[in-house]
Amino acid sequence: MSVKDLSIDDFDYPLPQERIALHPLRQRDACRLLVRVPGAPVADRRFSDLPALIPSDALLVCNDTRVINARMRFHKPTGAAIEIFLLEPLLPADYERAFAAEGSAQWSALVGNVKKWKEGELVREIALADGTLLRLSATLGEQLDGGERRVTLSWTPATVPFATVVEAAGHIPIPPYLNRESEASDTDDYQTVYSRAEGSVAAPTAGLHFTPELLAEIDRRGIRRAAVTLHVGAGTFKPVKTPRIGDHPMHTETFTVTRASLEALIEAKRAERPVIAVGTTSVRTLETLPLLADMVAADPETPLHLGQWNAYTEEALRPRTSLQTAERLMQLLRLLDTTGAPAFTASTAIMIAPGFNWTIVDGMVTNFHQPRSTLLLLVSSFLSAHSGGTTGATEPEWRRLYSHALQSDYRFLSYGDACLLLS
Repeated sequence: MSVKDLSIDDFDYPLPQERIALHPLRQRDACRLLVRVPGAPVADRRFSDLPALIPSDALLVCNDTRVINARMRFHKPTGAAIEIFLLEPLLPADYERAFAAEGSAQWSALVGNVKKWKEGELVREIALADGTLLRLSATLGEQLDGGERRVTLSWTPATVPFATVVEAAGHIPIPPYLNRESEASDTDDYQTVYSRAEGSVAAPTAGLHFTPELLAEIDRRGIRRAAVTLHVGAGTFKPVKTPRIGDHPMHTETFTVTRASLEALIEAKRAERPVIAVGTTSVRTLETLPLLADMVAADPETPLHLGQWNAYTEEALRPRTSLQTAERLMQLLRLLDTTGAPAFTASTAIMIAPGFNWTIVDGMVTNFHQPRSTLLLLVSSFLSAHSGGTTGATEPEWRRLYSHALQSDYRFLSYGDACLLLS
């Protein structure tokens, strides 16, 4: 069966509302951790045990993106409430330049109650922390390909950077399935302690469990760390509504990888040391890299974008050794040599589902995901690809793990408990 013919019905499971964690635990690393190692019984641990569970020679890769206050609320003179949910920058299109923009910026956005906002300018006045009175206006533009709208934001004083504007004018965009308004506590709770690069509208939630003390213990044990930056889009919450996954349009996300992280990955693959990804966003970034490298090798002028199904060509599915994967990544290092840049930025719409050829990631830290989601497809793919030779099972391993978690009172989704899945 082709990967495109997989039925999303096979990735459904009952998730009672009361099992969805509405808030995180007060101590981030006190959450539970389900540990899966091929051929061994499932173990129930605490996240604080993670440093002792990661192979000592591993490279741990985190996503250091930072969630922005993407929800902005305005009111028309009639009193109608309009919400602008920022998705990605259009002008400037580069994230770093977008947050440094002064005076005006254009973003693609979802607009709530848009029928009440046919035309005209929406205006708010906000007092900044230093006492400056910020006047912020929004103008509605055309509808874009995905149904979102172009929104132009303008403000005075024009010398205030957009990073300050969005911090003051917006609210943290907690996941829609929490069915509650964002609270003051979410401002800190919904950021990883290592978040750095602004741009996400959703958190890389597997990273929410880390504390400075836990990271220090990881470093003390000699476990190496690297960072990638993938700006998580609202599409991460988009359920698969088509019967065949081949008919589901995968969302595109922008990511950046530095020379230092690329060199760390190459060194790990050459030495056959395990690469452990923190979260599905890190997984998507890492598994995109060798496929992107192949595209660059074939055409150095190719746009740095990986399409939804590029991972399922005959060439992409060819088995590779760890050393061969390292050599593929060298193509991206040569690209940086050519440009002289310290990092490169690309985009990916990669679909990772059963049948995918895993070449980078040897283990992952991840939360428990929604039924019928592309993230559950990704987890299923990893487990089936790293089954340890287990055969004759009556149900897929992801279902056995999730059944165990449900029966054992694990907490689910963004603020819930975590898994450590090793190969």
